[in-house]
Amino acid sequence: MLISIDWIRDFVDIPQDLSGIELAERFTMASAEVEQVVESGKFLKELLVAKIEKIEPHPDADKLNLVTFDAGVGESRRVVCGAPNVAVGMKVPYAPLGVTLPGGFTLEPKKIRGVLSEGMLCSREELGVAGDSSGLMELDSSATIGQTMHSYQGEVDDVILDVDNKSLTHRPDLWGHHGVAREFATIFSLPLGCVHPGKSCKEWRTELSANFNQRPSPVVPKLEGESAGILYYGLSLSNVTVTESPQWMQRRLTAVGLRPINNIVDISNYVMMEMGHPLHIFDRDLISGDQVVIHRLEQDEKFITLDEVERTLVKGDTVISDRNGPLVIGGIMGGLNSGVTEKTTNIFIEVANWKPSEVRRTSTRLGLRTDSSMRYEKSLDNKRCRRTLFRTLELVLKLSPEAKVEGQLEYDGVNLDDYTPTVIKTSVARINSILGHSVPFDQIERILTSLGFKLESEDQKELVVTAPSYRATKDVECEADIVEEIGRMVGYDNITPTSPLVEVVPVKLSSAKRLQRKICNFLVQHGRCYQVITYPMIGKKLLERTGLPVEQSELLSILNPVSNDAELMRHSLIPSMLATAALNVKQQKQFRLFELGRTYHGTDGKKGYCQENSELAIMFYQQSGSPFMELVDCVESMLRSLSLPADLQEHHEKIRTNVVPMEWKGLHPFERYHLRIMGKMKGIVTSIHPQTLRSFKIKGNLALAIVDLTDVERVELKDKTKYRPLPKFPASTFDWTVVVKPDVPVAKVLAAARKAKIKEMVALKVAAIFPLEEGERAVTLQATFMDQAKTLKGDFLADAEKRLVDVVATAGYPLKV
Repeated sequence: MLISIDWIRDFVDIPQDLSGIELAERFTMASAEVEQVVESGKFLKELLVAKIEKIEPHPDADKLNLVTFDAGVGESRRVVCGAPNVAVGMKVPYAPLGVTLPGGFTLEPKKIRGVLSEGMLCSREELGVAGDSSGLMELDSSATIGQTMHSYQGEVDDVILDVDNKSLTHRPDLWGHHGVAREFATIFSLPLGCVHPGKSCKEWRTELSANFNQRPSPVVPKLEGESAGILYYGLSLSNVTVTESPQWMQRRLTAVGLRPINNIVDISNYVMMEMGHPLHIFDRDLISGDQVVIHRLEQDEKFITLDEVERTLVKGDTVISDRNGPLVIGGIMGGLNSGVTEKTTNIFIEVANWKPSEVRRTSTRLGLRTDSSMRYEKSLDNKRCRRTLFRTLELVLKLSPEAKVEGQLEYDGVNLDDYTPTVIKTSVARINSILGHSVPFDQIERILTSLGFKLESEDQKELVVTAPSYRATKDVECEADIVEEIGRMVGYDNITPTSPLVEVVPVKLSSAKRLQRKICNFLVQHGRCYQVITYPMIGKKLLERTGLPVEQSELLSILNPVSNDAELMRHSLIPSMLATAALNVKQQKQFRLFELGRTYHGTDGKKGYCQENSELAIMFYQQSGSPFMELVDCVESMLRSLSLPADLQEHHEKIRTNVVPMEWKGLHPFERYHLRIMGKMKGIVTSIHPQTLRSFKIKGNLALAIVDLTDVERVELKDKTKYRPLPKFPASTFDWTVVVKPDVPVAKVLAAARKAKIKEMVALKVAAIFPLEEGERAVTLQATFMDQAKTLKGDFLADAEKRLVDVVATAGYPLKV
């Protein structure tokens, strides 16, 4: 969110000698994090008013001209210009070389089609000013040659604070400049002004209410059924003139990132940014009938919003409709069918409040996050609605003096008199005890009163604090919140940190934590893996792309997801790991990743319950060559390091496991091992099928191991290391590569080699697998020979190697030549 300090000074007299950086630091320490400080309009001091003296055609371009002008800097200058409206005698903004324009573009000496251009003559868009940007910005006769654009436009030096939205999530009162001004008033111990200076709230409302009359209102709002609407104010005006907004309003809207459109639309945006409460203004002549109804849709419906995009609304969405259909998506965006245009003469002002969860749900589903929806999601103050409408009326009458109010202020919704304030009891001693810092009663009183709280105390010790309505919407709820208000305004940097005077005893780790740490340490130190942590929520599209079969009853849907990528609680780590791989393959030719995380499973017949499992996923990726056997070796080594009764079994059709569905098409048909831990099938090691890799745009080879640790975590691991004496005689290894058809599992090749029955062969494994032409594969086997009583001689080894090659070839797997 962008905050204009010039706008803030309408309400509080912030010291002029403080820099933008100093203001940002004070606000960050007390209220919310400022990410960036921008001095707005500074570049305008470097732009000059220029008068065009001569126009010549470009010698090498039909649509370009050589424009000579006087900018009051001595000799005339020349630029290359393609603006269609350029004319002799015209006064325009000139940006000299070295100036940095909005967007970070710095002007440098440059030849355009062979001619040197000494800067730029600017359009409105290049200066960040609303209006026609098809040609140069033409200045009026009052502009003086050589005058800065900052002086010509009457710009006010402004500082823009870019505040991190996430730090405002719990503070709906800070989504408008008046609320932010209250914070600055408290920080600097200054009085807070109102949007109606010189008048009390009652006087201000009375004066504006005098515009109401007893005639029937042309449009009456009605809240129907259980919609998302909480309350709704409506006011009709006629004889409105739609024109360009004054420069002061355009300048402020531009400063906070909004594009000026016309005076009526700009008023709605201006009041939202000032008061922190959104509103909507209709072209009343486009409303069919004398009533707008706030209701839920009874069926799906197409709707074109103000941004000219057709969106699909579904049954249950809350809309504002006339008798012809929806006009507004409640709390999110208006429709193109009722928006204000330059032809509008009669308007209907809406100021409402909506249920936060429903606005967020609809906004997320539509993928439509607006300034309006972001504010309504934060639980806005009902009492602010009326004040917002009066401020809107004030500005409409100011910018369109001929406008007239038609009828009364219309209202439907909750009874504001039923509001129950939040009252919290605490004490000075309690506040100081929690803060670990002595704060006197007078300072506590000043801080809370300045922030809008009501403080009562008979003895200046026991306190009764009443929260203002704008802080009582899911914000201030308990004593700790009051202490936080005192602490942040005193300044946490002013509180001396002290260590707690308690005995710190190391906590014994649970068996689950010990297992997880051992696994992490092994995979990082020995497996050369990086740990990843992904979100426990996934989207339906990711699950579909993975192709992982799952029963609908097992899936847990989130009622109010933060986005379309977080609709489900994950039931497996596989989708997240494949998505992570898809991101990493763009940067790395090979990598090794693992994740330890929870998976969530629905339980049949137990609504509201779920089963949480603990899973380990290990993933090896290589751009060329298969990492499958390397992953197998890593998993085997990890299991040995854990001293668990576990082993890997070659795949066959009768093996079943609950970790990964055997019908998943992502499983490689042959490069697959099953993991048995403590007598139960608890995991799988497999290469991922190329078809699944293609759906994630992964080029290369990827192997994945999934292990269910749920039962293993309950077992107390024993730190038991097995030792065996080093062999007295050397071992000898023999590698040979055979050709295997694509439909043959490597387990069959290993089984064939074991039929050689060589007792000195102490180990046999697959060392590598490579693809060949026509779908065949080259499988490299490795045999290890050793005798505990003697050194094996060359003749014996040669004979053993020949027997292995012959036995495997006889089984149908010939030696690759």
